[in-house]
Amino acid sequence: MLQVLRVTAYRKLFTAQVVALLGTGLLTVALGLLAFDLAGGQAGAVLGTALTIKMLAYVFVAPVMAALVERLPRKAVLVGSDLVRAGIALSLPFIDQIWQIYVLVFFLQSASATFTPAFQALIPAILPKEKDYTRALSLSRLAYDLESLLSPVIAAALLTFMSYHDLFIGTMAGFLLSALMVITTRLPRIPDIERSGSLLHRTTLGTRIFLREPSLRGLMALNLVVACATALVLVNTVIFALEVFEGSNTDLALALACYGAGSMVVALAAPRVLDRVSDRSLMILGGVILPLGIIAAAAIAWTEQSWPLLLVVWVILGVGTSMINTPSARLLRRTATDNTRSYLFTAQFSLSHACFILTYPIAGWVGATAGQTAAAAVLAVLATLGTVAAWRLWPRHQEAIHEVPSTQKAH
Repeated sequence: MLQVLRVTAYRKLFTAQVVALLGTGLLTVALGLLAFDLAGGQAGAVLGTALTIKMLAYVFVAPVMAALVERLPRKAVLVGSDLVRAGIALSLPFIDQIWQIYVLVFFLQSASATFTPAFQALIPAILPKEKDYTRALSLSRLAYDLESLLSPVIAAALLTFMSYHDLFIGTMAGFLLSALMVITTRLPRIPDIERSGSLLHRTTLGTRIFLREPSLRGLMALNLVVACATALVLVNTVIFALEVFEGSNTDLALALACYGAGSMVVALAAPRVLDRVSDRSLMILGGVILPLGIIAAAAIAWTEQSWPLLLVVWVILGVGTSMINTPSARLLRRTATDNTRSYLFTAQFSLSHACFILTYPIAGWVGATAGQTAAAAVLAVLATLGTVAAWRLWPRHQEAIHEVPSTQKAH
């Protein structure tokens, strides 16, 4: 897996990803504590609303920005997005009203909606071989998982001698270091994109390819399954830890770390597993695991009896999430051409996050009004429907694990 780090450009970009993720991880913990500080027992509803606003930015800003910046140098796009995010993060410690959270989250995530698809679309150009690309995907997934594992631990350690407001400074530092790493990276020359059609045509191109390809239609359904599990963890872990089980900030960090640890196990094993099984088989299995894990969370919320069991369930949810997320970019790479790659990655970024517009409010508002058991039960039903849809939309004969030759790729 680590062999791809010998490629200098990828090593620097991977480092940029890691430091930005570390800052984002501190932001996740600090934002949860800020919401609890401002709203108390309604923190889940505040987080649910904030994260829904984040998803709206991802869904509607990402495709438009991808079309607008397609002719700009990728380095300028990445660095500019990082600098915007750093500036916004610097203002977060001064928030004292709930509405301010919503406004700043929108602008922060609009910058992320510009950065992430552009970053992801660069990697296939840097690592053209599928085996190397699969290793890079696993490393990327591992980076997300280590962030989930280490950021809460680091945050817990920092919170022993500083206010959670100071964690936002760590977020800013992560974005600044990310920008510095991108500036010092020599990126490969990407062929000029053929610019054809109106802005609306280019904005919707990736989605239209998704609707045409069976494997990508299945991926859209599995995105909903991932969104159900992730919403439960990100929105309601703070309620489980601090209210249901009357724990501490350290307990919140521990639960988030367990989720990251489960995902990390799959990321480490993925390159070897995907040499033996198809992407479809692994991803559908993840789609089966996640609804079962959410049902278990509903049972725990109902009984309010076992904190250790909750930690185990969070590990299982991390495992299922990574089984779907890790191979997903391989599907995009096989379908994409040089002219459609950025649009496909943007479409996946946008469509996957569109699911959260549904699941975040369910996790936050249903949890706040009807309780955590009801919220988890609704999410479990949605996740089950998503898995069944993926099974039907993505036929078994479409699960070949070998790369489609470039001459056969759809235009």
